Order: sequence, then C-alpha cells, then structure tokens
Amino acid sequence: MNTSTPLAERLRPATLNGLAGQQHLTGKGSILRTAIEHGKIPSMILWGPPGVGKTTIAHIIAQTLKVPFYQLSAISSGVKEVREVIDTAKKQEGVILFIDEIHRFNKGQQDALLGAVEKGVITLIGATTENPSFEVNSALLSRCQVYVLKALDENDLVELLNHAITTDEYLKKKNIQLKETAALINISGGDARKLLNLLELVTDADPSNASEKRGQEFLQKGELPFVITDDFVMQVAQKRIALYDKKGEQHYDIISAFIKSIRGSDPNAAVYYLARMIDGGEDVKFIARRMLILASEDIGNANPNALLLANATFEAVNKIGYPESQLILSQCAIYLASSAKSNSATVAIGAAMNAVKQQGDLPVPLHIRNAPTKLMKDLGYNKGYEYSHSYDNNFSPQEYLPDAIKGNAFYQPGNNAREEELRKYLKALWREKYGY
Repeated sequence: MNTSTPLAERLRPATLNGLAGQQHLTGKGSILRTAIEHGKIPSMILWGPPGVGKTTIAHIIAQTLKVPFYQLSAISSGVKEVREVIDTAKKQEGVILFIDEIHRFNKGQQDALLGAVEKGVITLIGATTENPSFEVNSALLSRCQVYVLKALDENDLVELLNHAITTDEYLKKKNIQLKETAALINISGGDARKLLNLLELVTDADPSNASEKRGQEFLQKGELPFVITDDFVMQVAQKRIALYDKKGEQHYDIISAFIKSIRGSDPNAAVYYLARMIDGGEDVKFIARRMLILASEDIGNANPNALLLANATFEAVNKIGYPESQLILSQCAIYLASSAKSNSATVAIGAAMNAVKQQGDLPVPLHIRNAPTKLMKDLGYNKGYEYSHSYDNNFSPQEYLPDAIKGNAFYQPGNNAREEELRKYLKALWREKYGY
C-alpha cells in the first residue's frame, strides 16, 4: 500500500458503481451507462463543478472499454501535444483522448482536434467547469455530446467520507469516528477530491491533547476511536471560518447584509461580508452580478461610473476566478459603498411599468410615429414632428407621451450633486411641465 498517493487518488473508483452521485448519467438504464455497456461512446464534453467525477468518468470509460487512453491538461498542453497524440492514435484503434479544462484551449487549439474527432481517429472526452456553449467553439461542440454533471449533495459527500474511513487500508487502522462533518464539507466546497484530501490531512494530525489523554500509541493502534469534530477540522485546516451554506439560509442572509451595507454607504461592513462570502466559497459571478445590479438600482445617475466599474468587475472575475478575483471584488465593493446613492432610475422604471399595467397599450402620438409609406403619411403619421437638432440647444418642447399620461414625471432626479445638475438641465428645457 502506497500511502504517499493522495487519498482521493487511492479511492478513485474503477467502475460506475463506485462513483459518487451522477445517477442521472451513470445509474442503471442511464444514457451514458448504456453507451458504455454497448461499447460505443460518442465524443463528449463533461460539464460540471470541480471534484464531481469528470476525470473519474473518463478513466472508467477507458478501463471498461479497454482502449488506449491519453490525458492532456489544457493548462500545460498545446497544439503540439494534441497533434502528437493524434499521430499516435492513427496507429491504434479506439483511442480516447481526455483533455482536462478544455475551455482553456483557444480556438486554434480546439480546431486542431476537429479532423481527428470527425474521422474517428480519436474519441474526445473534454472536461470543463465552464459553460461549453461559450467556451468551446461551435464546430467542435457540434461533434460532441454534452453531459452535465451535478454538484454532489451533502448525502453524497457524507457517504463518500464513510466509504473512505471504512475501505481505505490506511484509514481503517485509525478507528476513525466522524462525529461532525459540516466543516469537512464546507471547507471542501462540495469538491469530492478536496474533501478526501482534507480528510487525509485531518487524520494525519494528532487531535489537541490526545497524547495526554490516551497516548499517541493508542491512537496509532486504533484501540480508541479517532473522533473528528468540526472544531478540530478547522484547527488542522488552519481556517478560522464561519460555516457558510451556499444554498441555505445563511447564503441569503450574508448577501442581504452585503447589499444593504453597500446601499448604506458602509465600505467596512461591505468588505467584511464580502470576506465571509469569499471564505465560504461563494461563486464570484454571483457576487459580481449582485454588485452590477446594485450599481443601477441604488446608485444610478448619482454616479454613472459605478455601473461601468461594476460591469468591468463582472468581466474581470469571470476571467480570473479565485483567489485573485477577491482583490477586484473588494475594489468594486468599496467604490460602490463610498459612492453617492440614488434609486431614481429604479423608481422611474417602476412608475412607468405601473402606468403600462394600469393604462394598457396607449396609442403613440401621431407626430412621433414612423411613416415609411404614403398611406401612413396621408394618415398624419410623423406630421408636425420637430427634429430636435434643428432647434436651439438641440431641443423642441413637443409632446412625446400618449395624451392619457402626458405630463407624468416618472423620473425625479435624486438629491445628489450629479442629479441636481440633471434637474437644472431638465428644468431649463421643460420649464414647469414636469415639475423639475
């Protein structure tokens, strides 16, 4: 037994029956299991979160079909390595080429696979954590079946932990008792590989004062149970964290506190709740998306640059991911919290939507309708329209709203420096019409 091999690798299942989760793909009668049992699989893209079995499925397929198997990582491999495998595959039959993180291949690298996949020289299995619709070019994607892997739920992960402590030859000797599992599951973020490697890290450590209580020799002999608690896991992992459930109540409480802190112009509270989410493994896209919404909802035209920065943040964290994206998220959160606030755009669209619901489809004034045909012109379409740029200050005080709601001021500038300028400008144009 080689205990230098990581636990996750020692426990990697050799058959579909040993795979945690993914019953929709690998259970009895499922599409992927049926294809494997028939000995003929299509080229495929396995799309799912980290640590849910993408690499394991690829290995199981190759072992079950007993075919040559080559593995490349898109991080460290390029066109040269791909072509070398393809050249080798031409001399063999049934070759499977597994490419981990295939979304990191650029268009040229992905194009290098096309011919070999189309001609059946290789069966491609690509693994990705990103939406293949966006990250895999359409030509290659059209030649592959996409299988979506689901995140492992708590039951799957607890079952995996129990499987590890009862079947791994090294762990069995330690007489491990899993008293609590929340810390193991939360710190690993639902990633089975991280979960097992964290379990191994914990079981290799001596619980605090265990030597005084019972002697290290008893622990090694397994004469007393090695009790694993949440506190001990966090001590070993050196992560002083509040347990964070990304799908439960705390998820909503923390994001609510984060948004309210930014809305309330408290950058200190904002970065604290941001840190809670980052430490809990919250999706960076979720955090950035909420800040992007807030930039319009709570800041709006009080500071139009807020929307630009929030959008740039969303684009940046999509490219970078953890851990570096925490710097970008922090910059944006602090800027938004420190910015002048206005919900006038939110109120304006709400009032306008309410008018639409109450008044229905009011007719557009004839003078601002389009008149592409003679009949429309004869009916008065576009008649009397005043082209704004033909008048002083590029403005003509004509009516744009339907008669039934004319004069309604859906937009009321907020009480801030930027929108006070807008108020003065609009008042100078419209005088008393909208009450500015």
